[in-house]
Amino acid sequence: MTSTVSATHPKSPIRLEVATLWRLSWPMLVGQLATVGMGVADVAMTGHVSAAELAAVSLGTSVWSIILVTVMGVMMAVNSVVAHEMGAGRFDKISHSVRESLWLGLGVGLAGCVAANLCALLFDHIGLDPAVAQRAKTFLHIISLGMPAFACYRALYGYTTSINQTKPIMVIAICGLLYNVLMNYVFIFGSFGAPTLGALGCAVSTATGMWLMLGAMVLWIRKASAYRLTYPFTRWEGPNWNEIGSMLKLGLPIGVTHFAEVSAFGVVSLLVARFGVVQVSAHQIALNFVSLVFMVPLSFGIGALTRVGQSMGEGDPVKARFVAWVGTGMCIAFGALSAIFIAIFRWHIAAMYTSDGAVKATCAMLLLFAALFQLSDSTQVAAASSIRGYKVTRAPMLIQMIAFWGVALPVGWILGLAPSWFPWSPAQPMAATGFWIGLVLGLTVAAVLLAWTLHRLSRARVRASVA
Repeated sequence: MTSTVSATHPKSPIRLEVATLWRLSWPMLVGQLATVGMGVADVAMTGHVSAAELAAVSLGTSVWSIILVTVMGVMMAVNSVVAHEMGAGRFDKISHSVRESLWLGLGVGLAGCVAANLCALLFDHIGLDPAVAQRAKTFLHIISLGMPAFACYRALYGYTTSINQTKPIMVIAICGLLYNVLMNYVFIFGSFGAPTLGALGCAVSTATGMWLMLGAMVLWIRKASAYRLTYPFTRWEGPNWNEIGSMLKLGLPIGVTHFAEVSAFGVVSLLVARFGVVQVSAHQIALNFVSLVFMVPLSFGIGALTRVGQSMGEGDPVKARFVAWVGTGMCIAFGALSAIFIAIFRWHIAAMYTSDGAVKATCAMLLLFAALFQLSDSTQVAAASSIRGYKVTRAPMLIQMIAFWGVALPVGWILGLAPSWFPWSPAQPMAATGFWIGLVLGLTVAAVLLAWTLHRLSRARVRASVA
């Protein structure tokens, strides 16, 4: 009877693709949540020390996140390259590409380390309390030491996800989160005889954790049989500048795309700092939680990138188009659910991070705006990831630059700071609220333009194949 029913009512292609995409994405989702959970733990644990320590971590993290996500974007070129080679069955080429991607990771990681230390100088020039500024600077100096390890880890991350091996991402990230929480407890509060470092304890645990995660990933690849066909550590290979340049040409627009979005949030953090500890802390708590929620559509998006890339490597643009829109639909459905959740439980979310009444009230208000942009945020990340699966990266970059630097930040600046020279400024600065209104508008513009670009691109690839 069971076989008869199954034969009579086979699963629809959409259901099959949703199931496939879910199997590929859920370990990445757990891994991404665990990775962002490290930042959540940093903010939440430091928030129970003092408002000044929380402000230092908030400001340091706002700059660090911009650099971290930009580096992550550059290294996403590995996902697209390996996915295409996997779809085409060029397994010997994969191992070579991974070796070159590690050289790319080392260079990009060192550049990110230098950038973090240079950005620390900003804290002396934005009107912060000198003690908070110094703590934030030291935080960046320490945590930047983990950047080379992070970039190389992302190279191996792109490799393993693109050959459909996502379990190590999940396991290693969970172990990294547990290590981060334990070391935070030790160094933030001075437990077990360790020095009481406060905000700096977060930086120590995160930087050392990144090196341990890289080591764990290398060990996993060396031991697991799933990597034997594409094993990248069979021999030493020096940098091939042509291939590294090719990856960089593909990855830089992705990095700029990520920079455009996350820097908009980071710049807002710096501008909100002038309104005091309550505003900057509430902004960072809301942003921290939204970043955690964002990992769900991001994971689906990376899964869609992998599936689209593999389909294009197989020479099947019809399948690639279908996969792209199924992935986008999954992200939109999640965006609707997360919007409802955030709107209903915003006060409970704020209370998880802080016991300060003023910070809680401001945070709850900002989370309403976070609920508003969930649909747009989910749509734009899914569409952008699918576009990258086609090895097209410049169009998303231009759209994100327009949406965030041409819409979100100017609108936020006008509403948040209320400059007297602008004729339609509000009577009083709206502080963090004004900036979040700008972010809602910017994300909406990005979602519309990226969805339209995906539609045109995928249709053009299908027509070219038919022709």
